[in-house]
Formats: sequence, structure tokens, C-alpha cells
Amino acid sequence: MKTKKQAILCIISAAFFFALMNLFVKLAGDLPIWQKCFFRNLVAFFIAVGIVFKDKVSVKVEKEHRLFLLGRCVSGSIGIICNFYAIGKLNIADASMLNKLSPFFAIIFSIFILKEKPKRMEWITVCIAFCGALFIIKPSFGMDSFPAFIGFISGIGAGLAYTCVRRLGSHGVKGPLIVFYFSLFSCLIVLPGMMVTYESMSVLQLVYLIGAGCAAAVAQFSITAAYSKAPAKEISVFDYMQVIFAAILSFVVLHRLPDIYSVMGYIIIIGTAVYRWSHDMKQSKLGVENI
Repeated sequence: MKTKKQAILCIISAAFFFALMNLFVKLAGDLPIWQKCFFRNLVAFFIAVGIVFKDKVSVKVEKEHRLFLLGRCVSGSIGIICNFYAIGKLNIADASMLNKLSPFFAIIFSIFILKEKPKRMEWITVCIAFCGALFIIKPSFGMDSFPAFIGFISGIGAGLAYTCVRRLGSHGVKGPLIVFYFSLFSCLIVLPGMMVTYESMSVLQLVYLIGAGCAAAVAQFSITAAYSKAPAKEISVFDYMQVIFAAILSFVVLHRLPDIYSVMGYIIIIGTAVYRWSHDMKQSKLGVENI
């Protein structure tokens, strides 16, 4: 029980620091998206390098794992780029919520990557979560909805990335090695765009971007520790605290609140996640499979 409480505290810590990362990105202003992504990933890269050398982790990746590692790098990079774009255009709570659709997309991608067959309850939660996302996106098929659709894509990218991470982790690929290659790939993929669109930054903007990278790194360490202490199905629902933290930070620092439709979307998506978590826990205790 003590270990589980520690895991819950760790994942709540990760939720807070991811929300803080989003706030720093927002405060950095109208800098090019490539520039924001580069500095965010550069900090994580140096931290990953330090861990790899400290723990003497081999950087060699077996041939059978390379495709999934590439999938993690590409989808994760798309997820970050789209998330940062959405943060710049939307309330950070909205952007965070759309990104947090990733667990539901992971269910879909698990069919093809992990050969897992979703149960009826999992399909139902995916459909309900999608309906909740529509309240946040508020589709009008015009440019007003475009940032929200990009935020939606960030959730798809993150869902695919997490599925690839699960595949790699279950086959013995070390976490620091995955972070190392992802951070390196992300920096390289946005470098050309940053060089073309680079804008000079004030000291404060640089501090915000470094702060975003540091917050992201702390969040990654926290979430890794959380999942090492307890099964994902027992604690993952607490990751949705990020949306609450994002709303609070947005109100306190930016004096912005989400509209009523977004709040309805939050309630639907978080409520679906909580119900699925409680359902899984109940079935686990009964020792039977989910419906």
C-alpha cells in the first residue's frame, strides 16, 4: 500500500510538471514552434545522455527493435510539435486535455502493435472520449477549429508513441535508451525548421524555454518512477490531474478560464477515464476479465 501511495504521488507530480511545461511554453510567446520544440528537447537530451553514461547503458539497438524505436521517435515528435502549436493558440487546459486523449488512442494502436484485442468496455470508452473531445474542439470546419484539431492530432501521436514504448519496454529495451534516441531525433528533426525561422530571444524567453525543458525532464522522471512502483491500470487515471493543474495555472498566471463547452468535455473524458479505472480495479479484485 505504501508503494502504491508513492506511485500516486509520483504521477501527480508528473501531471503538475507537464502542466508547468505547457505554461512555460505559452509564456515564451510567439516564437517559432520549431524553436520551442528544440530547446525543450535539448534539455531532455542532455539529461538522457548523463543517465546513459552514468548507468553505462549500451546505445546499441537490436535490429528487431529499430522499427518500433523509430515509430516512437516519429510519433512522439509529431505529438510534441502539435501539442506546442495547440498550446500557443488555445487555453493550456484545452491543449492539455486534447493531448490526454492518448490513452484512448493507445488502445486502438495496441491492436496492431501489441496484438491486443480491446474488450467491449474499452471500445465504449474510446467512443465516449471522442465525443468529449468534440466539446473541446467545437468543430466548425473553419480556421477557428484548426488549433483544436492539431491538439487532437497531438493526442494521436502521443498514443502511438506510448504504445511503441510499451512494446520496446516489454522486450527489454531500457527506458533511458528510449529517451536518449527520442530526444536526439526530436532535436534533429526540428533543427532545420529552427535554423530557417529562428528569432532572437529575450533573456526571459530563453529562461521560459529552459524552464519548459527542465519541467518536462522532472515530469519524465516522475512518471517513470510511478510506473515502476505500481501497475498502470491502478494509477494512470491520476495523470488527468494535469488538466486541473493546467486550468489553475492558466487562471492564476494568464487569467484565463475554459468555456462551458470545454468544461463539459473535461468532465466527459475524465469521467470516462475514472469509470474505466474503477471498472478495471473491480474486475481485478474479482479475478475475472473485463466485459
